[in-house]
Amino acid sequence: MATGVTAQSQGGDSLADRLKAVQDLCDRGEPLEAVMRAVGPGGLDAAFDTEVLSGPLGTRMDLAVKRGAARRREMLDLVRPYLAAVDARVKRDLPVSRRVIVHLIEHRPDEELVEGETLVKVVTAAAEPSKRIRKGLRWYADLPFRDELSPDLYHLRRADLVPVTHIDDIVWVDGKLRVTGFAYLAGLSVRSRRFNWATVVLRGPRWLPPIRMRTRRVLAPEATHGAREPGCNYDWSGFSAELSPWPLRWRGAVRGVVSAVRRRMRHRPSVPDTTTWRAEIVFWSRGARATGLLRGSSVGRPERPAGRRLKPGWWIRPVWTSDRALQIVLQPNRAELTGASVEGERLELKIFLPGRTVTKGHARLGGHRIAAEFTPAGDGTQVVVGLAVPALLQEKDGRRLWVEPKGDPAASVMLADLVETRTAVGDREITVLGDRRDRVIVSAHRIRPVISSAVWEGSSLVLRGRYPDAPGPRTLTLRHRSGLSYWLPMERSGEEFSVRVEPSAMDRFGESVPLASGTWNMSIRHPSGEIVPLRMDHAALLGLDEDPRTFDGRTYRMISTRFDVPVVTVEEARPADERGVAGTHVLRRVFYPAQRTEPLTDATVYVVNDGRLYADSVRAIYEERLRRGDDREHIWIVKDGAFVPPGGATVIRAGSREHHAALARSRHIVTNSFLPAWFRAREDQVVVQTWHGTPAKHIGNDQSHMARDPKPPIWHRQAAEVRGWDLLLSQSPWATPVLRKAFGYKGEILESGLPRNDVLHSPDREALAAAVRERLGLVEGKRVILYAPTWRDYDRKNAMVKLDLAKAREALGADHEILVRAHPMQAMPAVPDIAHDVTTYPDIADLLLVADVLVTDYSSVMFDFVCTGRPIVFYGYDLAKYSTKRGLYLDLAEQAPGPVLSTSAEVIDALRSIDSVAAAHSDRYESFRATFAPRDDGKATARVVDHLFF
Repeated sequence: MATGVTAQSQGGDSLADRLKAVQDLCDRGEPLEAVMRAVGPGGLDAAFDTEVLSGPLGTRMDLAVKRGAARRREMLDLVRPYLAAVDARVKRDLPVSRRVIVHLIEHRPDEELVEGETLVKVVTAAAEPSKRIRKGLRWYADLPFRDELSPDLYHLRRADLVPVTHIDDIVWVDGKLRVTGFAYLAGLSVRSRRFNWATVVLRGPRWLPPIRMRTRRVLAPEATHGAREPGCNYDWSGFSAELSPWPLRWRGAVRGVVSAVRRRMRHRPSVPDTTTWRAEIVFWSRGARATGLLRGSSVGRPERPAGRRLKPGWWIRPVWTSDRALQIVLQPNRAELTGASVEGERLELKIFLPGRTVTKGHARLGGHRIAAEFTPAGDGTQVVVGLAVPALLQEKDGRRLWVEPKGDPAASVMLADLVETRTAVGDREITVLGDRRDRVIVSAHRIRPVISSAVWEGSSLVLRGRYPDAPGPRTLTLRHRSGLSYWLPMERSGEEFSVRVEPSAMDRFGESVPLASGTWNMSIRHPSGEIVPLRMDHAALLGLDEDPRTFDGRTYRMISTRFDVPVVTVEEARPADERGVAGTHVLRRVFYPAQRTEPLTDATVYVVNDGRLYADSVRAIYEERLRRGDDREHIWIVKDGAFVPPGGATVIRAGSREHHAALARSRHIVTNSFLPAWFRAREDQVVVQTWHGTPAKHIGNDQSHMARDPKPPIWHRQAAEVRGWDLLLSQSPWATPVLRKAFGYKGEILESGLPRNDVLHSPDREALAAAVRERLGLVEGKRVILYAPTWRDYDRKNAMVKLDLAKAREALGADHEILVRAHPMQAMPAVPDIAHDVTTYPDIADLLLVADVLVTDYSSVMFDFVCTGRPIVFYGYDLAKYSTKRGLYLDLAEQAPGPVLSTSAEVIDALRSIDSVAAAHSDRYESFRATFAPRDDGKATARVVDHLFF
């Protein structure tokens, strides 16, 4: 029963505080001994024991089981005394996997648990998607040792029967609220309507009777597509529930009467009150009964469900809680905004309190108390709130507006029928807007473009709206979560603007590519440098077309998420049998093995970086075969529509049915990285691994984490991959033993040089370089500096460019062009307009073709560029740290073909006098080239093609 008092533990601290302390220790990786000290003795607080064993302590126990015999021994010594004191009922009600582990710890001998695989088997099985079996009308978990232990240990209890739920839409239809979505128990298929019932129940205050919405099961194949469990079918887990407002109205009225009586008994006036119902789903399927909150919403319209006015001042609103649970709220408008205006340095807000006569009180903006004037007027009270504009302009976040009449609870001010206002003050604006629940939010920020119309015209998305900022050119930025960005011109006419987006044909260095899968946010860069987000006009949300559009095998949607944040979402249009875990499970476990039994075709599959690029040595081999007129079938794997290869090759979407068939039945496979984990080379297939450069940093088995015991998953993944290689290319005799040791490879190695570098020796290289300069927008005759650092395992999310580009531009002058090429494993760099961001340029060989000077650190690009004879500067600002954490194969201080510098200023000085710097290092340069790139002479591709195909 809710009492309003926070639950206290035996030590006086709240349950939540104790759990947070244990969770923090686990998150920081503190020793298990420290964790157990924070947990304390068992049996004193059943609620705490339940939560800690189900949560942080249980997870830490699982981790110890996986980390080897020594960690298992430590875990048993520390955890057993605690478990011995825990109440048996707590252990019985734990989730089933934790229940079994606790039982084994308490009853199995140490030798079996420490040296054997008993605990490992249970932990490994529990990490897999849920598997359930039925005996009679009872359901059990399919976990190890089920035949040896008591069936009660495996019986699925309430803690195990937590449904997976998702809401697809919430709309009002003919005056009724309709909620559609799906709900199922993981691992329990729902293939038909038979023995499959569901009811959405609204539960309000305890003494009010619950409301059962009229619910029926519907077909929802998207539930199966999005599930984590292979082999399960949830097609009939969908539901559609309808609610008439009447049950809410009479229950709200009863509660209002009771609340009014209670306030009268305390000699206080009655106040209309909000009544909240949480939405649960109760379903019975194939003998299993489960209850759970309705959680999870599709992006777009379901995130902002519309409310419905019952009568003046009263609304029914479906709302989402902070933990994404659905609630239905019967809400009075106790305070309504009637006016908002800016006069001089004062924002005046007029508020009306209907049905209340109040003469005293105050207002509140967020956490700030504000003076307010209360004046009785007619059948209510007029409230005037004045806010200082200069103070508002200093605020960074929007704040909710409240009114607190003396003697009454605080009332959130609602927008009601007032039109939202945006008032420009210089280059900033003050906005008075409603949120998704119609509550008034006052904020001040840089003037934002507001989209009032988003219309599809064929394959083009046209955005129109208002942007009353100072005149001048602006550019719309579409930015992916990976950091990839595109820039589109914004056409402006007075305060109006428009932008045309071609999501299926974006310009990338002169070539047309579709937007990558994922979510693309919209913003503009203000002349001050500030990034200003776009927003949707709230009045346009009701008519916003969020339906998907499919062009060239890709699906695009323009939606408003988080209420008014416009985004474009993109995904590949996949057939139903290829979607989700279920689809990929069938492809990998059924279709692919069957295809491997079919005869091989005389075809070659080309894969670069999982299908993301048309580049590297794989590209060079393909183009050499085309040049020789090789008319055998050529197949390129393309991920996410990243490119279209020239020459009429067959293009296959990565992950598709055709992809599995091609890898199963093609005689030759040429790749520069690891192939999919499900691939296994056939005896009569030839897998050619070109790899993506001679390694300067430790790779493969030479990395420190690969020596752990037990071996990490990537060690086993690499071992399985390398066993399938038939030929590995090497750039030099120096690289051959390094690659062989790093990969544990015992097969054939061809010291051909790298085919990707042949373009640097091409007779046509001047013409090719001119074409690349044109694509990049480089001015002919200027010296080109290419900054191409590698990635940091320990700092991958850092987008900062370590080279000071502003000082470099100032020092080098206008006769230099600076290119920045970040590693694809590093966050997209924040490159200012004074340099060119070429991170997404497809093939780095083209960049080396136009670069006059290379600035790098520990990247393999040093071995490629050295064959040009052009100078290299090494910027090793973290050389000591990188050498310790990752490790290097060579001593840069002794072997580097250029200066190794530690500060940006030193690098800039070296670039200013690059000719003398290059001359000073000419002997080491030639020695470096002879050691690391002796075969890069423009004929490497011919050697490979002759060796393999002719």
